[in-house]
Amino acid sequence: MEELEKKNISSTSMKEEEEEEEIDNSFVPVYHSFSSQNYHSHVASGVDYLSILASKHGDFLLSSAGDQVKVSELEGKVVGLYFSPNWYSPCTKFTNLLVNVYQQLKECSNVNLDFEIVFVSSDEDLNAFNAYRSSMPWLAIPFSDLETRRALTQKFDVEGIPCLVILQPNDNKLDSAVIKDGVELVYRYGVQAFPFTRERLEELREKEKEKHDSQTLSSLLTHEARDFLLGHPSPKQASLSFVHGKTVGLYFSAQWCIPAKKFTPRLVSVYEKIKQQLEGKEEEDFEIVFVSSDHNQVEFATYFETMPWLAIPFDDPTIKALAKYFDIRGIPSLVVLGPDGKTVTKQGRSLVNLYKENAYPFTKTRVGILEKQMDEIAKGLPKTETHSGHRHELTLVPEGHGGGAFICCDCDEQGYGWAYQCLECGYEVHPKCVKPVSCGPDN
Repeated sequence: MEELEKKNISSTSMKEEEEEEEIDNSFVPVYHSFSSQNYHSHVASGVDYLSILASKHGDFLLSSAGDQVKVSELEGKVVGLYFSPNWYSPCTKFTNLLVNVYQQLKECSNVNLDFEIVFVSSDEDLNAFNAYRSSMPWLAIPFSDLETRRALTQKFDVEGIPCLVILQPNDNKLDSAVIKDGVELVYRYGVQAFPFTRERLEELREKEKEKHDSQTLSSLLTHEARDFLLGHPSPKQASLSFVHGKTVGLYFSAQWCIPAKKFTPRLVSVYEKIKQQLEGKEEEDFEIVFVSSDHNQVEFATYFETMPWLAIPFDDPTIKALAKYFDIRGIPSLVVLGPDGKTVTKQGRSLVNLYKENAYPFTKTRVGILEKQMDEIAKGLPKTETHSGHRHELTLVPEGHGGGAFICCDCDEQGYGWAYQCLECGYEVHPKCVKPVSCGPDN
């Protein structure tokens, strides 16, 4: 079972790595999870976790020191079931974050006795299990108890890793629930998420909503020690007033990012064309601000020289704050803000890839118009195509019938809506990327 899970997830992760580069430890790790994009917890009816953690092979767990701990000692505690292996790097990176949160909670006297994590391994062998568990200060289901590990995976419908399932105490009927998106919550709220009740999470979301509703360009891009951006020639300072009242794109990127080597020149071209379109229009304008995750000042300066727009200074604390605020999981990424400073879309990169300069001003209204235009164009496209890059016949599919969001297997960029898809193996390409062949599919 573990080997099968590894193959399935590995193939997915390889596809995502074609789309974007994982950013460093100051940002959220990329992971495979079934949590919703809007961060609403998946809540189910309460369960008796004392019974599901025990098995016919024993009623104990392993401590970080290797001692046996009775399952009954978890009674009355909030318990996190942590599904993870050591062979998948996003899991090991999230483990580091989870250890930090766990230790902070344990240092709080009122929390120490009320929270515990139980590691549910999908490692390949005992040596891998022991090596991975040595980095964890919490409990674990014995590696030999495959029956319990499989039962938990099936009971909580674990389809992606890392996965953190939060179980509430049995005697707390008001909050008796299972929350399956613990990974999302730990990243987004850290220790503040405890005790992971619906009331606490709703309170945090309300505070988050209030913050987003009141955001301004000043609150996002500056802080007490800096009220300017960088312009050209660097390190020329540009007043924040330069971007006030404009549609602004926040471009999260880095010189070392391989996908950015293709996307940045494309974005430069789109930026310049949008600026040309807006010449003479005093009532609107467009600007981009580079948010760097480069490794050092030299990389930042070299990369910034290739960009015609503004930037936040290298290693500025605002960079990490923005990445967390907008939930940036990989780069390159383009977040678009409206003239009022409010968020228009976090899908700027995809919109640029799909519609180029026509995507401006990136609003829902504009995207709706472009989608209708694509639907009209699709009516004139062949229902099937043979593509020089694939051996099977491809079928034109709309969003909702296999189209939706996808990564084009030809240009490695994300797309939405209409796609040519191989119904046999799932291969997908943008309609614009199809290279028809006259003699049938390649063999």
